[in-house]
Amino acid sequence: MNARYSKSKALFARASEVIPGGIYGHSSPVMTVPGEFPYFASKAKGCRYWDVDGHEYIDLMCGYGPIYLGYQNEEVNEAASKVQRDGDCFNHPTEYSVQLAEKLTELVDIADWAVFGKNGSDMTSWAVRVAREQTGRKRIAMASHAYHGIAPWCVPGFGGVIAEDRSTFDKFYWNDPDSLDELMASSGEKLAAIIITPFHHPAFGDSVLPTPEFVAAINRIRNEYGILLIIDDVRCGFRLSLGGSHRVFGYEPDLICFSKAIANGYSLSACVGRSSLKVAASKTFLTGSFWNSASSLAAALKTIEIAERDNVVEALEERGNRLIEGMLELGQKRELPLQSSGPAAIPYIRVADDHSFHKQQALCAAAAEKGLFLHPHHNWFLSAAHTEPEIDEALQRFDLALSAVQREQVCAL
Repeated sequence: MNARYSKSKALFARASEVIPGGIYGHSSPVMTVPGEFPYFASKAKGCRYWDVDGHEYIDLMCGYGPIYLGYQNEEVNEAASKVQRDGDCFNHPTEYSVQLAEKLTELVDIADWAVFGKNGSDMTSWAVRVAREQTGRKRIAMASHAYHGIAPWCVPGFGGVIAEDRSTFDKFYWNDPDSLDELMASSGEKLAAIIITPFHHPAFGDSVLPTPEFVAAINRIRNEYGILLIIDDVRCGFRLSLGGSHRVFGYEPDLICFSKAIANGYSLSACVGRSSLKVAASKTFLTGSFWNSASSLAAALKTIEIAERDNVVEALEERGNRLIEGMLELGQKRELPLQSSGPAAIPYIRVADDHSFHKQQALCAAAAEKGLFLHPHHNWFLSAAHTEPEIDEALQRFDLALSAVQREQVCAL
Protein backbone atom coordinates (compact mmCIF):
# COMPACT_ATOMS: atom_id res chain seq x y z
CA MET A 1 0.00 0.00 0.00
CA ASN A 2 1.17 3.56 -0.78
CA ALA A 3 3.20 4.80 2.20
CA ARG A 4 1.15 8.00 2.39
CA TYR A 5 -1.79 5.94 3.66
CA SER A 6 -0.09 4.30 6.65
CA LYS A 7 -2.95 5.06 9.08
CA SER A 8 -5.52 3.83 6.57
CA LYS A 9 -3.51 0.63 6.22
CA ALA A 10 -3.31 0.10 9.98
CA LEU A 11 -7.00 0.83 10.46
CA PHE A 12 -7.92 -1.51 7.63
CA ALA A 13 -5.91 -4.29 9.28
CA ARG A 14 -7.90 -3.75 12.49
CA ALA A 15 -11.19 -3.59 10.56
CA SER A 16 -10.42 -6.86 8.78
CA GLU A 17 -10.34 -8.63 12.14
CA VAL A 18 -13.85 -7.58 13.13
CA ILE A 19 -15.70 -6.60 9.93
CA PRO A 20 -16.25 -8.99 6.98
CA GLY A 21 -14.01 -7.75 4.20
CA GLY A 22 -12.72 -4.91 6.37
CA ILE A 23 -14.69 -2.40 4.29
CA TYR A 24 -17.68 -3.69 2.32
CA GLY A 25 -19.92 -2.53 -0.49
CA HIS A 26 -19.16 0.37 -2.79
CA SER A 27 -16.60 1.78 -0.31
CA SER A 28 -14.42 -1.33 -0.53
CA PRO A 29 -10.84 -0.68 -1.69
CA VAL A 30 -11.31 -3.16 -4.53
CA MET A 31 -13.77 -0.75 -6.15
CA THR A 32 -11.09 1.90 -6.82
CA VAL A 33 -7.34 1.11 -6.97
CA PRO A 34 -6.32 -0.92 -3.91
CA GLY A 35 -3.41 0.64 -2.06
CA GLU A 36 -3.51 3.88 -4.05
CA PHE A 37 -6.56 5.50 -2.42
CA PRO A 38 -7.40 6.39 1.18
CA TYR A 39 -9.53 3.83 3.00
CA PHE A 40 -10.95 5.90 5.87
CA ALA A 41 -12.17 9.51 6.18
CA SER A 42 -11.82 11.78 9.22
CA LYS A 43 -13.67 15.03 8.43
CA ALA A 44 -15.13 17.14 5.62
CA LYS A 45 -16.23 20.66 4.84
CA GLY A 46 -17.67 22.21 1.70
CA CYS A 47 -16.33 20.27 -1.29
CA ARG A 48 -13.29 18.93 0.59
CA TYR A 49 -12.63 16.02 2.88
CA TRP A 50 -9.65 14.69 4.81
CA ASP A 51 -8.54 11.09 5.26
CA VAL A 52 -7.23 9.61 8.52
CA ASP A 53 -3.67 10.29 7.37
CA GLY A 54 -4.45 14.01 7.20
CA HIS A 55 -4.50 14.38 3.42
CA GLU A 56 -7.01 16.87 1.98
CA TYR A 57 -8.99 16.26 -1.23
CA ILE A 58 -11.31 18.19 -3.45
CA ASP A 59 -14.05 15.59 -3.57
CA LEU A 60 -15.79 14.93 -6.86
CA MET A 61 -17.71 11.95 -5.47
CA CYS A 62 -19.73 13.78 -2.79
CA GLY A 63 -20.09 10.66 -0.64
CA TYR A 64 -21.29 8.83 -3.79
CA GLY A 65 -24.00 11.44 -4.29
CA PRO A 66 -25.68 12.46 -1.00
CA ILE A 67 -23.63 15.65 -0.55
CA TYR A 68 -25.65 18.06 -2.65
CA LEU A 69 -24.99 21.46 -1.07
CA GLY A 70 -21.58 20.64 0.38
CA TYR A 71 -20.31 18.84 3.44
CA GLN A 72 -21.42 20.33 6.76
CA ASN A 73 -23.78 22.88 5.24
CA GLU A 74 -24.49 25.15 8.19
CA GLU A 75 -28.12 25.91 7.33
CA VAL A 76 -29.02 22.25 6.90
CA ASN A 77 -27.14 21.19 10.03
CA GLU A 78 -28.83 23.92 12.07
CA ALA A 79 -32.28 22.89 10.83
CA ALA A 80 -31.59 19.26 11.72
CA SER A 81 -30.02 19.96 15.12
CA LYS A 82 -32.80 22.36 16.09
CA VAL A 83 -35.35 19.62 15.50
CA GLN A 84 -33.22 16.97 17.18
CA ARG A 85 -33.17 18.94 20.44
CA ASP A 86 -36.80 17.90 20.89
CA GLY A 87 -36.09 14.29 19.95
CA ASP A 88 -35.61 12.35 16.76
CA CYS A 89 -37.02 8.83 17.08
CA PHE A 90 -40.58 8.59 18.43
CA ASN A 91 -43.53 6.21 18.56
CA HIS A 92 -45.18 8.34 15.90
CA PRO A 93 -44.18 10.45 12.91
CA THR A 94 -43.85 14.21 13.31
CA GLU A 95 -45.27 17.11 11.38
CA TYR A 96 -42.09 17.20 9.29
CA SER A 97 -43.16 14.08 7.37
CA VAL A 98 -46.37 15.86 6.38
CA GLN A 99 -44.51 19.03 5.43
CA LEU A 100 -42.01 17.16 3.25
CA ALA A 101 -44.74 15.09 1.57
CA GLU A 102 -46.60 18.33 0.80
CA LYS A 103 -43.42 19.87 -0.61
CA LEU A 104 -42.67 16.91 -2.86
CA THR A 105 -46.19 16.82 -4.24
CA GLU A 106 -45.80 20.53 -5.00
CA LEU A 107 -42.44 20.06 -6.75
CA VAL A 108 -42.97 16.82 -8.70
CA ASP A 109 -45.66 17.01 -11.37
CA ILE A 110 -46.82 13.39 -11.15
CA ALA A 111 -46.72 13.23 -7.35
CA ASP A 112 -49.99 13.14 -5.43
CA TRP A 113 -48.50 11.45 -2.35
CA ALA A 114 -45.14 10.57 -0.81
CA VAL A 115 -43.70 8.01 1.61
CA PHE A 116 -40.26 7.92 3.26
CA GLY A 117 -37.53 5.42 4.09
CA LYS A 118 -33.79 5.51 4.64
CA ASN A 119 -32.06 3.99 1.59
CA GLY A 120 -32.67 3.90 -2.12
CA SER A 121 -33.16 0.14 -1.97
CA ASP A 122 -36.03 0.65 0.47
CA MET A 123 -37.92 2.63 -2.12
CA THR A 124 -37.13 0.72 -5.30
CA SER A 125 -38.14 -2.60 -3.74
CA TRP A 126 -41.30 -1.12 -2.25
CA ALA A 127 -42.24 0.52 -5.57
CA VAL A 128 -41.99 -2.89 -7.27
CA ARG A 129 -44.42 -4.30 -4.72
CA VAL A 130 -46.84 -1.40 -5.20
CA ALA A 131 -46.81 -2.07 -8.95
CA ARG A 132 -47.65 -5.72 -8.36
CA GLU A 133 -50.44 -4.81 -5.95
CA GLN A 134 -51.90 -2.32 -8.42
CA THR A 135 -51.76 -4.49 -11.53
CA GLY A 136 -52.13 -7.98 -10.11
CA ARG A 137 -49.17 -9.04 -12.25
CA LYS A 138 -45.88 -10.58 -11.12
CA ARG A 139 -43.20 -9.74 -13.65
CA ILE A 140 -40.93 -6.67 -13.68
CA ALA A 141 -38.69 -5.46 -16.52
CA MET A 142 -35.35 -3.71 -16.03
CA ALA A 143 -32.42 -2.71 -18.21
CA SER A 144 -29.48 -5.08 -18.43
CA HIS A 145 -26.58 -4.01 -16.14
CA ALA A 146 -28.74 -1.44 -14.37
CA TYR A 147 -28.26 -0.81 -10.65
CA HIS A 148 -31.34 -0.48 -8.43
CA GLY A 149 -29.99 -1.36 -4.98
CA ILE A 150 -29.01 -4.34 -2.89
CA ALA A 151 -32.24 -6.35 -2.68
CA PRO A 152 -31.84 -9.91 -4.01
CA TRP A 153 -33.70 -9.12 -7.24
CA CYS A 154 -31.21 -6.44 -8.28
CA VAL A 155 -28.00 -6.72 -6.24
CA PRO A 156 -24.88 -6.76 -8.49
CA GLY A 157 -23.59 -10.04 -7.11
CA PHE A 158 -24.73 -13.54 -6.28
CA GLY A 159 -23.76 -14.15 -2.63
CA GLY A 160 -26.86 -15.39 -0.84
CA VAL A 161 -29.03 -14.95 -3.94
CA ILE A 162 -31.10 -17.87 -5.23
CA ALA A 163 -32.59 -18.28 -8.68
CA GLU A 164 -36.12 -17.71 -7.38
CA ASP A 165 -35.14 -14.18 -6.27
CA ARG A 166 -34.79 -13.16 -9.91
CA SER A 167 -37.20 -15.53 -11.60
CA THR A 168 -39.88 -12.87 -12.18
CA PHE A 169 -37.54 -10.21 -13.59
CA ASP A 170 -36.95 -9.71 -17.29
CA LYS A 171 -34.15 -7.76 -18.99
CA PHE A 172 -34.02 -5.48 -22.01
CA TYR A 173 -31.18 -3.43 -23.49
CA TRP A 174 -30.78 0.28 -22.87
CA ASN A 175 -31.64 2.52 -25.82
CA ASP A 176 -32.89 -0.49 -27.78
CA PRO A 177 -36.61 -0.15 -28.56
CA ASP A 178 -36.49 -3.42 -30.50
CA SER A 179 -35.47 -5.35 -27.39
CA LEU A 180 -38.37 -3.72 -25.56
CA ASP A 181 -40.79 -4.78 -28.27
CA GLU A 182 -39.42 -8.31 -28.20
CA LEU A 183 -39.98 -8.44 -24.45
CA MET A 184 -43.52 -7.11 -24.85
CA ALA A 185 -44.30 -9.77 -27.43
CA SER A 186 -43.40 -12.52 -24.95
CA SER A 187 -44.30 -10.98 -21.57
CA GLY A 188 -46.15 -7.70 -22.09
CA GLU A 189 -49.41 -8.93 -20.61
CA LYS A 190 -47.57 -10.30 -17.57
CA LEU A 191 -45.52 -7.23 -16.68
CA ALA A 192 -46.49 -5.13 -13.67
CA ALA A 193 -43.81 -2.48 -14.23
CA ILE A 194 -40.73 -1.32 -16.01
CA ILE A 195 -38.09 0.15 -13.69
CA ILE A 196 -35.37 2.35 -15.16
CA THR A 197 -32.88 5.00 -14.13
CA PRO A 198 -33.24 8.33 -15.99
CA PHE A 199 -30.01 7.60 -17.84
CA HIS A 200 -27.84 4.49 -17.89
CA HIS A 201 -24.87 4.66 -15.50
CA PRO A 202 -23.21 1.25 -15.25
CA ALA A 203 -20.01 0.72 -13.30
CA PHE A 204 -16.97 0.14 -15.51
CA GLY A 205 -18.69 1.89 -18.38
CA ASP A 206 -19.64 5.23 -19.83
CA SER A 207 -22.90 6.88 -18.87
CA VAL A 208 -25.48 6.77 -21.66
CA LEU A 209 -28.29 9.28 -22.02
CA PRO A 210 -31.62 7.99 -23.36
CA THR A 211 -32.42 8.59 -27.00
CA PRO A 212 -35.75 10.25 -27.85
CA GLU A 213 -36.76 7.01 -29.58
CA PHE A 214 -36.11 4.99 -26.41
CA VAL A 215 -38.08 7.41 -24.22
CA ALA A 216 -40.96 7.33 -26.72
CA ALA A 217 -40.91 3.52 -26.73
CA ILE A 218 -40.99 3.38 -22.92
CA ASN A 219 -43.94 5.77 -22.78
CA ARG A 220 -45.78 3.98 -25.58
CA ILE A 221 -45.41 0.59 -23.91
CA ARG A 222 -46.54 2.00 -20.57
CA ASN A 223 -49.74 3.28 -22.13
CA GLU A 224 -50.40 0.38 -24.50
CA TYR A 225 -49.94 -2.46 -22.02
CA GLY A 226 -51.06 -0.79 -18.79
CA ILE A 227 -47.59 -1.30 -17.34
CA LEU A 228 -46.45 1.05 -14.59
CA LEU A 229 -43.26 3.01 -15.11
CA ILE A 230 -40.98 3.32 -12.07
CA ILE A 231 -38.20 5.87 -12.31
CA ASP A 232 -35.27 5.11 -10.01
CA ASP A 233 -34.14 8.70 -9.47
CA VAL A 234 -32.06 7.76 -6.43
CA ARG A 235 -28.76 8.76 -8.03
CA CYS A 236 -29.87 11.66 -10.24
CA GLY A 237 -32.73 13.21 -8.30
CA PHE A 238 -32.46 16.97 -7.59
CA ARG A 239 -29.23 17.36 -9.56
CA LEU A 240 -30.92 17.53 -12.98
CA SER A 241 -34.27 18.99 -11.93
CA LEU A 242 -35.96 19.68 -8.60
CA GLY A 243 -39.13 18.32 -10.15
CA GLY A 244 -37.60 14.94 -10.98
CA SER A 245 -35.21 13.85 -13.73
CA HIS A 246 -38.07 12.49 -15.84
CA ARG A 247 -38.87 16.10 -16.77
CA VAL A 248 -35.45 16.47 -18.39
CA PHE A 249 -35.85 13.44 -20.64
CA GLY A 250 -39.63 13.23 -21.18
CA TYR A 251 -40.60 10.05 -19.35
CA GLU A 252 -44.17 9.59 -18.04
CA PRO A 253 -43.63 7.75 -14.74
CA ASP A 254 -46.15 6.45 -12.25
CA LEU A 255 -43.74 6.09 -9.34
CA ILE A 256 -40.44 7.89 -8.66
CA CYS A 257 -37.84 6.89 -6.07
CA PHE A 258 -35.51 9.49 -4.54
CA SER A 259 -32.64 9.40 -2.03
CA LYS A 260 -28.99 10.54 -2.04
CA ALA A 261 -29.21 14.34 -2.58
CA ILE A 262 -32.60 14.80 -0.93
CA ALA A 263 -31.23 15.69 2.53
CA ASN A 264 -27.57 16.64 1.92
CA GLY A 265 -26.08 13.63 3.66
CA TYR A 266 -28.78 12.91 6.23
CA SER A 267 -30.19 9.44 5.69
CA LEU A 268 -33.51 9.64 3.87
CA SER A 269 -35.28 8.23 0.84
CA ALA A 270 -38.68 8.88 -0.66
CA CYS A 271 -41.13 7.45 -3.16
CA VAL A 272 -43.80 9.57 -4.81
CA GLY A 273 -46.65 8.42 -7.01
CA ARG A 274 -49.85 9.17 -8.85
CA SER A 275 -53.23 9.35 -7.11
CA SER A 276 -54.38 6.23 -8.99
CA LEU A 277 -51.84 4.21 -6.97
CA LYS A 278 -52.68 5.61 -3.55
CA VAL A 279 -54.90 2.70 -2.50
CA ALA A 280 -52.37 0.11 -3.67
CA ALA A 281 -49.63 2.04 -1.85
CA SER A 282 -51.67 2.04 1.37
CA LYS A 283 -52.03 -1.75 1.15
CA THR A 284 -48.30 -2.34 0.59
CA PHE A 285 -46.71 -2.51 4.04
CA LEU A 286 -43.80 -0.15 4.59
CA THR A 287 -42.09 0.64 7.88
CA GLY A 288 -38.83 1.02 9.78
CA SER A 289 -38.08 2.01 13.34
CA PHE A 290 -35.89 4.90 12.20
CA TRP A 291 -37.73 5.93 9.05
CA ASN A 292 -39.64 8.83 10.62
CA SER A 293 -36.48 10.52 11.88
CA ALA A 294 -37.50 14.15 12.33
CA SER A 295 -34.00 15.55 11.82
CA SER A 296 -33.57 13.93 8.38
CA LEU A 297 -36.96 15.19 7.23
CA ALA A 298 -36.14 18.70 8.47
CA ALA A 299 -32.77 18.50 6.70
CA ALA A 300 -34.55 17.60 3.45
CA LEU A 301 -36.95 20.54 3.77
CA LYS A 302 -34.03 22.92 4.29
CA THR A 303 -32.03 21.33 1.45
CA ILE A 304 -34.89 21.83 -1.00
CA GLU A 305 -35.44 25.39 0.23
CA ILE A 306 -31.78 26.26 -0.41
CA ALA A 307 -31.81 24.51 -3.79
CA GLU A 308 -34.78 26.61 -4.89
CA ARG A 309 -33.39 29.83 -3.47
CA ASP A 310 -29.89 29.45 -4.91
CA ASN A 311 -30.82 27.90 -8.27
CA VAL A 312 -28.57 24.95 -7.47
CA VAL A 313 -29.60 22.85 -10.49
CA GLU A 314 -28.50 25.60 -12.90
CA ALA A 315 -25.28 26.17 -10.98
CA LEU A 316 -24.35 22.48 -11.06
CA GLU A 317 -24.83 22.31 -14.82
CA GLU A 318 -22.74 25.43 -15.40
CA ARG A 319 -19.88 24.32 -13.16
CA GLY A 320 -20.04 20.77 -14.44
CA ASN A 321 -19.58 22.01 -17.98
CA ARG A 322 -16.65 24.13 -16.81
CA LEU A 323 -15.06 21.04 -15.24
CA ILE A 324 -15.67 18.80 -18.26
CA GLU A 325 -14.37 21.29 -20.82
CA GLY A 326 -11.33 22.04 -18.68
CA MET A 327 -10.43 18.37 -18.18
CA LEU A 328 -10.83 17.51 -21.85
CA GLU A 329 -8.61 20.43 -22.84
CA LEU A 330 -5.96 19.40 -20.31
CA GLY A 331 -6.02 15.83 -21.59
CA GLN A 332 -5.44 17.10 -25.10
CA LYS A 333 -2.59 19.30 -23.93
CA ARG A 334 -0.93 16.40 -22.11
CA GLU A 335 -1.45 14.04 -25.06
CA LEU A 336 -3.72 11.76 -23.08
CA PRO A 337 -7.09 11.83 -24.91
CA LEU A 338 -10.08 11.79 -22.60
CA GLN A 339 -13.79 11.30 -23.17
CA SER A 340 -16.78 12.44 -21.13
CA SER A 341 -20.28 11.07 -20.67
CA GLY A 342 -23.34 11.77 -18.61
CA PRO A 343 -24.99 15.06 -17.57
CA ALA A 344 -22.75 17.92 -16.48
CA ALA A 345 -23.90 17.70 -12.85
CA ILE A 346 -23.14 13.96 -12.76
CA PRO A 347 -20.15 13.66 -15.10
CA TYR A 348 -17.83 10.80 -15.85
CA ILE A 349 -14.52 11.42 -17.58
CA ARG A 350 -12.11 8.67 -18.48
CA VAL A 351 -9.13 7.88 -20.65
CA ALA A 352 -10.33 7.25 -24.20
CA ASP A 353 -9.89 3.80 -25.76
CA ASP A 354 -8.81 2.35 -22.42
CA HIS A 355 -10.86 -0.83 -22.37
CA SER A 356 -8.83 -2.38 -19.55
CA PHE A 357 -9.22 0.77 -17.41
CA HIS A 358 -5.53 0.50 -16.47
CA LYS A 359 -4.73 4.02 -17.68
CA GLN A 360 -7.89 5.32 -16.04
CA GLN A 361 -6.89 3.74 -12.75
CA ALA A 362 -3.40 5.21 -13.01
CA LEU A 363 -4.84 8.66 -13.70
CA CYS A 364 -7.26 8.56 -10.76
CA ALA A 365 -4.57 7.22 -8.44
CA ALA A 366 -2.31 10.11 -9.50
CA ALA A 367 -5.19 12.53 -8.92
CA ALA A 368 -5.62 11.20 -5.36
CA GLU A 369 -1.90 11.78 -4.83
CA LYS A 370 -2.42 15.41 -5.90
CA GLY A 371 -5.46 15.92 -3.65
CA LEU A 372 -8.30 15.34 -6.10
CA PHE A 373 -10.70 12.47 -5.42
CA LEU A 374 -12.01 10.90 -8.64
CA HIS A 375 -13.47 7.44 -9.03
CA PRO A 376 -11.98 5.40 -11.88
CA HIS A 377 -15.04 3.23 -12.57
CA HIS A 378 -18.11 5.14 -11.32
CA ASN A 379 -19.75 8.41 -12.37
CA TRP A 380 -18.80 11.51 -10.36
CA PHE A 381 -21.00 14.11 -8.62
CA LEU A 382 -20.90 17.87 -8.17
CA SER A 383 -22.26 19.83 -5.22
CA ALA A 384 -23.17 23.48 -4.74
CA ALA A 385 -19.93 23.83 -2.78
CA HIS A 386 -17.96 23.23 -5.98
CA THR A 387 -17.79 26.94 -6.77
CA GLU A 388 -15.83 28.33 -9.73
CA PRO A 389 -12.61 28.80 -7.70
CA GLU A 390 -12.84 25.20 -6.47
CA ILE A 391 -13.44 23.94 -10.01
CA ASP A 392 -10.37 25.87 -11.18
CA GLU A 393 -8.31 24.43 -8.32
CA ALA A 394 -9.56 20.95 -9.20
CA LEU A 395 -8.41 21.48 -12.77
CA GLN A 396 -4.98 22.54 -11.54
CA ARG A 397 -4.67 19.37 -9.49
CA PHE A 398 -5.96 17.31 -12.42
CA ASP A 399 -3.26 18.80 -14.64
CA LEU A 400 -0.62 17.74 -12.10
CA ALA A 401 -2.04 14.22 -12.19
CA LEU A 402 -1.98 14.17 -15.99
CA SER A 403 1.61 15.37 -15.96
CA ALA A 404 2.59 12.58 -13.57
CA VAL A 405 0.94 9.96 -15.77
CA GLN A 406 2.58 11.47 -18.84
CA ARG A 407 6.02 11.20 -17.20
CA GLU A 408 5.36 7.57 -16.27
CA GLN A 409 4.44 6.79 -19.86
CA VAL A 410 7.63 8.39 -21.16
CA CYS A 411 9.73 6.47 -18.63
CA ALA A 412 8.08 3.22 -19.70
CA LEU A 413 9.14 3.69 -23.34
